[in-house]
Amino acid sequence: MTEILEHLAGRTVIVGSGLAGLMTALTLAPEPSVIVTRAALGAETSSAWAQGGIAASVGADDSAALHLADTLAAGDGLCDPAIAAGIIAEAPAAIAALEQAGVRFDRNTAGDLSLGLEAAHNRRRIVHAEGDDSGAAIIAALIQAVMKTPAISVLEGFEARRIVMDGEQVAGLLCATANGAAILPTSRVVLATGGIGGLYDATTNPMGNFGQGIALAARAGAALADMEFVQFHPTALDSRRRPLALISEAVRGEGALLVNERGERFMARIPGAELAPRDVVARAISAEIARGGRVFLDARDALGSRFAARFPVISSLCGEAGIDPARDLIPVRPAVHYHMGGVATDANGRSSLPGLWVAGEAASTGLHGANRLASNSLLEAAVMGMRAARDISGMPASGAGTISAGSLPAPTDASLVRPIVSRHLGVLRNAGAIHGAIASLLPLAEGNGTAADPAIVALLIAVFASLRMESRGAHARTDFPLKLANANRRQMHLSQALEIARATPPYALARSA
Repeated sequence: MTEILEHLAGRTVIVGSGLAGLMTALTLAPEPSVIVTRAALGAETSSAWAQGGIAASVGADDSAALHLADTLAAGDGLCDPAIAAGIIAEAPAAIAALEQAGVRFDRNTAGDLSLGLEAAHNRRRIVHAEGDDSGAAIIAALIQAVMKTPAISVLEGFEARRIVMDGEQVAGLLCATANGAAILPTSRVVLATGGIGGLYDATTNPMGNFGQGIALAARAGAALADMEFVQFHPTALDSRRRPLALISEAVRGEGALLVNERGERFMARIPGAELAPRDVVARAISAEIARGGRVFLDARDALGSRFAARFPVISSLCGEAGIDPARDLIPVRPAVHYHMGGVATDANGRSSLPGLWVAGEAASTGLHGANRLASNSLLEAAVMGMRAARDISGMPASGAGTISAGSLPAPTDASLVRPIVSRHLGVLRNAGAIHGAIASLLPLAEGNGTAADPAIVALLIAVFASLRMESRGAHARTDFPLKLANANRRQMHLSQALEIARATPPYALARSA
C-alpha cells in the first residue's frame, strides 16, 4: 500500500542534501519545503567530499571577466557565455550567503579570504574552508542552518524512485521508505541529486551516485543535454580503495609535479604543464598508463614537511595507503570526478517539464561546456540552488487531490552496468567501444530490473558520445581526434536516445537477424 503524505502536500520537494539542495531549501525559507534524502542529511554527497573549494573572483587582482575567460577556455567552445557570465558574476554574493548561513571560510592574518590556485585558473580565486576539507566544512555548517529552520522538513531514508506526472505537469514524487512506498503530492520538485560517478569502477564520487536525478527526469520526459562529457580527475590516489581518494588539483597549484616511473616530467612541454585543463592532464596520464607505465605526483620539493599542514585530509588518505607525501611519490590515476552533462535547464534551473527544477551536478546549464573549470562546481551548486529557490518562491503551490503512481519500482543496482561503462566509455573512446556499450546497455535500459535506471543514464552517455564525432574537452575519440570547426551543444529526450540506440550496430544487426 502506498502512503500519501497529505500533511506535506504542496510543499516544494527537494531531492538531495548536498550544497545545491541545502541552499535551495535555505533560500526558500520561510516558505515551507521538504528535503528528501536517501541517507542521512548531507551524507553520501559529492559536495561533502570536495577538497578544493569554491571559485570566486574576489581577489584584488581578479575580476569576473578574468574568471569568465578561464571558464570559457576550459569549456572548449561549448559553454553558454551568457549563462557562465551570470553565474560567475554572482560568486561574491554566493560566498556572502554561505557565510551568513554559518560557513567560516579560511582567512589570512589581514582578515581577507585566503585564496588558492587550481589548474586552468590564471588567478588565485579558490575560496576554501578548513584547508582541503572545504566541502565537509561547508555542508556541516549548512546542515546546522537547515536544522534550525522550522520551514524545512527533512525526510531521511527516503529514496526517490519516480516523478509522478499529471499529463505534462509534475504532480508528486514516489519514494521508497523503510515502511514501503510513499507519495509526496507536489507541483514543485527540485532535483539536486549529484553526479554519475557510481557508473564507473574508478571514481572519486560516492559509489551509490549513478545519476538518479537524470534517470528520474528522463523517465518523466525531460530533455537531457551534453551527456557525453564526463570529466576524469587526473589525480586520484591509485590504490585498491573504492571510491578512489582524490588528490586535489590544489596540490599541483602549490607546485607539485607529475612524473612517470622513469622520473620524467612528461607534462613539461604541454601548455600549462601540470596546471593544464583537466582533460589534457587526464589524457596525458592515461597515455602513460596505457603504455604500461605508472604516474606519480611529486610534492617533496614544493611542499615537503608543509604538506600535512596544508592538506591534512589528503595527507591522512595517503597515510592510509602507506604513503608519506613529504617523502614519497604519490601514485595517481584518472578517475571519474564530475559530469558536465545532465538535465537541460534554463538560467533559473527550470527543466523542460513544468514543475521540475534541477540544480547542481545533475543539471546541464551551459556553465561548464565540454570541460568544467576546477571549483566552478560548488559555485554553480550554490548559485543555481539560490536561483531555483527565488524562481519558485511565491509561485502557486498545489498538491491536493488524488494521484496514482502505480507500483514501486525495484531498487537500483549499478553492478551490472559498471563494468560495461568502465570498459567502453572511459577517457579515450572510439566507435567500436561506444557501439559495444550501446549493445550491452540497451536490453538493461529497456527492462524492469534493478539495473534499468543506471543503464538508462549510461545509455544516454553512450548515445550522445556516438553522435559527437570529434574530440572536444572531456570527450576524446581516437577515431575522431580533431575538433569540428563548428560544434554545438545537443539536447535529447530519452525516447529519442532509445530509438537511436535501437538503430545502432551491432544491436540493430542482432535484432534483424
